[in-house]
Amino acid sequence: MKNLAILLSLFSLLLPSQSYAQQQDNYDYWAPQRALIARGQQAVFMCNGLFTGSRTLEQVFEQELAFLSNPIGTADGGDYNVEWDLQAVEVGEAGAVPTMRAVFREGIGCVILPPDQTLADIDSLPELTLPYPDGDPAQIPWPNGDLIQNTGSHGNVDSSALQAASDWAFDRESPEQDTLSLIVVHDGEIILERYGSGIEISTRTRTWSTAKSIASTLIGVLVDDGRMALDEPLGFGWYPENRSPETDPRNKITLRHVLNMSSGLEPIDNRGMEYATGSGLSYWAGSSSVVGARSRALIREPGTYWDYENYDNLLGVYAMKQALGGEKAYAEFPRKALFDRIGMRNTLVSTDRFGDFILSSQVYTNARDLARFGLLYLQDGLWDGERIISEEWIEFSRTPAPATVGIGGIYGGQWWLVPEGRTDIPADAYSTNGNRGQYTVVVPSHNVVIVRRGLDYGRQGFSQWDLTREVLKAIH
Repeated sequence: MKNLAILLSLFSLLLPSQSYAQQQDNYDYWAPQRALIARGQQAVFMCNGLFTGSRTLEQVFEQELAFLSNPIGTADGGDYNVEWDLQAVEVGEAGAVPTMRAVFREGIGCVILPPDQTLADIDSLPELTLPYPDGDPAQIPWPNGDLIQNTGSHGNVDSSALQAASDWAFDRESPEQDTLSLIVVHDGEIILERYGSGIEISTRTRTWSTAKSIASTLIGVLVDDGRMALDEPLGFGWYPENRSPETDPRNKITLRHVLNMSSGLEPIDNRGMEYATGSGLSYWAGSSSVVGARSRALIREPGTYWDYENYDNLLGVYAMKQALGGEKAYAEFPRKALFDRIGMRNTLVSTDRFGDFILSSQVYTNARDLARFGLLYLQDGLWDGERIISEEWIEFSRTPAPATVGIGGIYGGQWWLVPEGRTDIPADAYSTNGNRGQYTVVVPSHNVVIVRRGLDYGRQGFSQWDLTREVLKAIH
């Protein structure tokens, strides 16, 4: 024992004075990939701003790109190229970080190309050429069209309080909160509609995660039809593939789990990797959204832990694709099952370059179409007497996910709920929620829908619940 002690003492003298346990892994090994994604994000923002939203370069740099920390160039020019005839944008000179490109495609908005594709590959990208329903929306009365016929006063509405709520939304103390549009619907009629500078009724902007509520609605149509089921496994294979796929523990993840953001799969986006290895690769860099979503490991029992992840939504969307059974049926489904039936003619669902919907974030639409969407839920899933979505699905959507009970009860089936304990707004209100301030709030007890669109940046922080409180001061 004495000799062992001497040996251990001599060995300790050979160790460096700083303990290895005190070292930290601070180097960002993903910096080159983050730079690539940053270029791709700017390409998508510019492309959709110009060609999906019909905005000017000045407007794009002032508002869309305000979200980026270091956008390339200015409205006067820089290291980017706009191909107006091709409806495409290229960002950055090729080098250590490749040039990134985005191209507008009919019916779906802009698609991001991977670094190894050029504008010569445009014709290989997906598009949707499905004809729109007959009729001119400008001549069709609201809500199926855009003809507003109610121009008088509205009973039980305090116009002064409503104007105060509008001013509350637009006249923000924080310059980072940039309201683009506000619509309030009461008893089915638009009682307030206001737009910011440079925004028109038809202006499309990105919904961000408000798209998740649209995705859930489309999935609900198939559940109502018996083609999908909430409590059955998702029913597809996982990556990496292995020799005994039937024993993969991820096989017990159900549709309910992913719509409740409780899959139990390893988080990526909300662990600081969204713009390195997470969903940002499909959003902004041209990788497959489906492969990324199916490549995470199971680290918890499904249903036991709430973890907000874009990929959970995309797993549900991929299960929807499998249930539809064909590329054409899948591509046309949002239009045929929902948009065309309730007058959402200004809404585009974008895809990755493989044709898979990125329904976790990439929908482009205007405020009126989102008001129609909220009105569908306010009307318990009925539109002109026709059942679009069941009351049972709406109830699922606004029921707290089991894993959120006790931590605020803030999330249902791809809809956000009033936090537990908040008493200044009705507890039955529920809302979509998208980055940069995209909200569609449904308040059944007051027969109200509120839509707020924004291009917030920086810290953001606009509260849809505070807005709801202000609007409801006008409803008696």
